[in-house]
This record gives sequence, structure tokens and C-alpha cells, in this order.
Amino acid sequence: MTEHRPRPRDCGIEIGTLPTGAYNAITDVPGLRVGHVTIAEQCTGVTAILPDTLESLFRRPMAAGTAVLNGAGELTGSLTIREWGTLETPVVLTATMSVGMAYQGVVEATLREVPDSADDVVIPVIGECDDSWLSDPAAMAVQPRHVADALAGATSNLFDAGAIGAGSGMTCLGWKGGIGTSSRRVGGYALGVVVMTNFGGPERLCVNGAPVGRRFVELGRSGEREASEGSCIVVIATDAPILPAQCERVARRAGLGLARTGSVATHGSGEIFLAFSTGCRFPRNGQGRVTHDVLSDRDLNGLFEAAVDATEEAVLDSLFRATTTTGRHGRVAEALPIDELMELM
Repeated sequence: MTEHRPRPRDCGIEIGTLPTGAYNAITDVPGLRVGHVTIAEQCTGVTAILPDTLESLFRRPMAAGTAVLNGAGELTGSLTIREWGTLETPVVLTATMSVGMAYQGVVEATLREVPDSADDVVIPVIGECDDSWLSDPAAMAVQPRHVADALAGATSNLFDAGAIGAGSGMTCLGWKGGIGTSSRRVGGYALGVVVMTNFGGPERLCVNGAPVGRRFVELGRSGEREASEGSCIVVIATDAPILPAQCERVARRAGLGLARTGSVATHGSGEIFLAFSTGCRFPRNGQGRVTHDVLSDRDLNGLFEAAVDATEEAVLDSLFRATTTTGRHGRVAEALPIDELMELM
């Protein structure tokens, strides 16, 4: 059973002024589901973000855009998204050296649900971070079946986060990191974020403007891992009707949210962002004109604010909900000590 740990808002930490959705999660965007498979003995796993059924996604892709703050990482399918401006598969997160297996898992799952996709092409979207400080990448623990299980078990409710699924082996800002989520309501629409956090040195941790990381370091409470290199994948979903270029602009704002928590996007770190709209879709084999009623560019400011604030809170959510984890070579990633943090705050 997953250890229950409070979320930032349970402790009185509120980021920004926009209201959250009911779950304060990406699943506040209608139709969104999230599933995990955790391979606990290897401190690794997969997390699947499913905006619709595999068949519907393939036949009616969603408007999407990507942005890169620092590119020492991978998001497969990002070139196709940049070229076509659409997302047509689930988004799966996993460890760096498990990308191939996760890619195969999405292809196999799509072929099962959409057999005629074999007559076209399936280009999965897989994001990665390096969990090898805790997990042994040579074990090749992630297999295609784990992706199928994560998709099958995806929920539209509040889902577990922290040291689970793809976040099992991740560390962030000196503490155990992993999967985090948050959402905002703006202009009658929902915007939600999922992050996979694996970045930053302990002295950089900042919580709602308070530089608590420096105080932790001064007190000798900075966790076992001191390295600042790492990565962060940010996935943003909204039901606001926005075009691909507008999705890219929203995705770019994730970098501001990361910066607020302490990220400086170091040389060896991969800060890679994806945003998509469930409210703007295109027929895969459509011909002629496609007409959409979309937001004007001047109406994007609320979504920009929502993306920044929800990304910041999602990073904190990954830290608050993560549990202490022992990985390979006996290394320990300690959970953020919330009581001590609140005293420092």
C-alpha cells in the first residue's frame, strides 16, 4: 500500500491565485486518464497519460506543441508533433534506457486496438529521465507489457504520485522526486500538468518563493545525492480550444514553473515540454477544409499563468508525495521531510 503523504495544499502551500480543479490533477481535464506500473524491486517503471481511447486518438489527433529548455534528453515523436502539430498516441514516461521497450509497448497496444494502423504508421510519444542512480539500467526491467498494463489501469480520478511508475527511481533537488501533478481552472477551461522530476542540487530547492534548500544544506539535511544534473519532462493538457502553435507557446511556459522551484536547466539536464488540446482535433484522413473555433492569441494569458503555476505546484507535489526509496548499491533517496520544511518556511 502506498504511504499517504500530504500534498502541498494540505500544508497550506498555495501557488498562484487561480483555482484548481476538483482533483488538482491533470485528470481534471475531461477525458484524461493516468496509469502507472511500478517495478519496485528495480526502482523503475512506466507512467501513461491517455487523453482518449487509442483508436480515437489515432483517428482524430489532438493539437499539440513541444518546447525544449535544455535538450539533454528525449521525447520521441516530438519531430512529428513539430511538423504536423498533432498528438496521436498516449504519452508514456519511463527511464532513459527503457524508451525502446516503451515505444514498442505503445505500438503493440495501438495495433491491438486499431488493426488498420499497420497500413499507416504509429509514432509513439515517449519521454524519459535517467533513474540510474537508484535503478540498474542494465537490468532492462521495463517491458512492452508494462505499457499495456499502465494503459489498461489508467484512471480518470486522482492518481498516486511521487515514487511510483516512471517516477520510482527519480530524485529532485536533493530529495526523492518522481511524478507530480496539479491543475488550474481559467476562463471556463481546465489546464492540468504532469511532471516527472529528476533535476537540481539540494541548495536550489525553493518552495513558494522561500529558498529552503539553502537552509537544509546549512543544517546538514540535504539528502545523499548531491548531483545537480538530471531532467524533467512536463506534460500539459487543456480542453481550451487552441491551435498547435498556441500549444507550443503554452508548453514553453513550463520552464518558468521549473525555474521557480530551483531549476537552472544545467548542461546535462533535459527539460522537455509537451502541451496538447483536447478541444482542438483534426481528422487523420480528412480532406479539404477543417474549421475550428479557437481562442485568440490575446486570450492565452490565462493559460500561460495556469501553466506556470500548475507546473511549479506539480514539482512540489512530486516531492511531497514521494517516499524514501532504497535503490541499487544501497543508495537511499530520502523523502522530503515535510515537518522540517514547514518549520523552515
